[in-house]
Amino acid sequence: MRKAYKYRLYPTKGQIRILNRMLEATRWVYNEALATRKRAWEERHESLGLYDTHSLLPRWKAERPSLKIVHSQVLQNACVRVDLAFKAFFRRVKAGEEPGYPRFKGPGRYDSLTYPQYGNGVRLEGRHLILSKLGSIKVVLHRPIEGTIKTVTIRRASTGKWYACFSVEVEPSPQPVPDAAVGIDVGLESFATLSNGEKIANPRFFRREEKALAKAQRRLARAEKGTPERAKRRKVVARIHERIANRRRDFAHQHSRTLVNRFGIIAFEDLNVQGMLENRCLAKSIADAAWKQFVQYTMSKAAEAGRRVVLVDPRNTSQRCSRCGQLVQKDVSVRVHSCPVCGLVLDRDENAAINILRLGRQSLGANPWKPNPFEGWE
Repeated sequence: MRKAYKYRLYPTKGQIRILNRMLEATRWVYNEALATRKRAWEERHESLGLYDTHSLLPRWKAERPSLKIVHSQVLQNACVRVDLAFKAFFRRVKAGEEPGYPRFKGPGRYDSLTYPQYGNGVRLEGRHLILSKLGSIKVVLHRPIEGTIKTVTIRRASTGKWYACFSVEVEPSPQPVPDAAVGIDVGLESFATLSNGEKIANPRFFRREEKALAKAQRRLARAEKGTPERAKRRKVVARIHERIANRRRDFAHQHSRTLVNRFGIIAFEDLNVQGMLENRCLAKSIADAAWKQFVQYTMSKAAEAGRRVVLVDPRNTSQRCSRCGQLVQKDVSVRVHSCPVCGLVLDRDENAAINILRLGRQSLGANPWKPNPFEGWE
C-alpha cells in the first residue's frame, strides 16, 4: 500500500528564487502541452496522447533554454498532469456530468514539482534533500520514513512555505483486531455520534476563525492591486486558511486513530457530500465539518492496521427505529427518537448510529438484529 510523508523544507533565499523559476518553467510546459493538444483537435481533428507531448519536449527545450534548469522527468510529469486532466474530462463527458475542459495555469498557479523516480534527480542525505540542478535543502524529518520511497513532490504553499511530500510503498502492519464494532453517524450538532452513545463534539474550526478571516479579507480588498502591500495582506488571508486546514486535519487524524485502535469494524454512512453542499443554508457548516476527510483518514489507517471500514446506504437511518425497525418520520429539528410501536426513546443520532452498525453487520453477512451489536465479531 502507498503512504505519504510530508516534511517542511527550509530553502535559502537563492534556492527559493531558483525553485520559483523551476515552477514557472514547468508551468509553461503544462500550458504548452495543453495548447498543443487543443490546437491539434481544433485544426486537424487529431487527438494527441501523452507520448506525443513527451516527444515534443526536446524541441521545446531547444527553443526555450530556461527549461534546462528543470529535471527532465519533472517536465515529463507536467505532460502527465495534462493527460490526466483530459482523461478526467472525457470520463465526465461520458458520465453525463458537467465536464469542465482542462484550464491553463496562470502565473503563480502552478505550485508543485514531482520527481516520479526517487534517486533520479532527488535523494535524501541525512537531514538534507538533494535536488538536481539546485543542491542541498534543509528538511525537518520530524518522523522517520518507513518503507520504499517511490516519488517526491516539492510543493509551495499559498503562505510561501515549502514542503517535500514522499510517496512511500509500505507493507500493511496488521495488529490484534478488537472484538468491538461501532456505527458512526456524522452530523452538525455533534461531529459524530457512536452507536455506544459516545459523542465527538463539533469543533467548527472555520466558524471560530470567521471574524478574523473577514477582517483580513476586507483589508486585502482595500489594498491596490499589484502592490507589495496587497501581496502581504494576501499572505495573511492564506495563513488563516492554512491554520483552519491544519487544525481540521489534526482533529481528523487524532479521532480516526482512536477509532481504529478501539474497534475492529467501523461503519459509516456513504454520504453524497457534494450533493449536500447544494443546500445553501447548511453548505458552510457541512464543508467546515469535513466528514469525507474524516472517513478517508479512518479508512487509510484501518487498511494499514487490518481493520474493516464499511460504508452503508444512508437512507432512513435517522427515521427507522433501531429496536423494532418501524419507520418513524421526524423533521431535522426533532433531536429525540420516540417510537410509538415499541416505546424506544433515544437520542436521534445514537439511534441512527445503531442502524448504521446494523447495516454494516448486514453487509458483512452477520445477523443484523443481534441484541448486542458488539457481540460475535472475530
